[in-house]
Amino acid sequence: MTQRARYTCVVDVMVLLHRDDGRVLLLRRAGDVYATGLLAPPGGHLEDGETLADGALREVAEEVGVAVDPADLEFCHLIHHRDPEGQARIGVVFTAQRWSGEPRNLEPGKCSTLVWADPARPPADCVPSTAAVLARFVSGALLSTHGWDGEPGGAA
Repeated sequence: MTQRARYTCVVDVMVLLHRDDGRVLLLRRAGDVYATGLLAPPGGHLEDGETLADGALREVAEEVGVAVDPADLEFCHLIHHRDPEGQARIGVVFTAQRWSGEPRNLEPGKCSTLVWADPARPPADCVPSTAAVLARFVSGALLSTHGWDGEPGGAA
């Protein structure tokens, strides 16, 4: 019996800052980054030695300058997706309804604009996996896939 290789993939962490009016914060990616010009929530890849929550808290602080108390960070969704190059990724999405500080663009080389969007009607120019996450988030689903064979963005 042939043993299959151990599965590995990049782990992304994202935070949906969720206002009282129901809108979530998205950032318009800019510069020499993946999906430039498209909208995505604050987030990035998990760094070696970080917990999921620590990575999410770091990313939201680095990108938009807000502090979220770890007790206010709630897991809300997991997405298993492939990027346009076919690389598998796991996206762990958290939400926070309370934070300190006013969100602002702290990475102008990677982000051009902050947008508060209705997650039930996301802008058409979202990163495809972000649109998939938002659609499932508003339905209350905890798990989704995107970009696999037969799915939008997947291999044919």
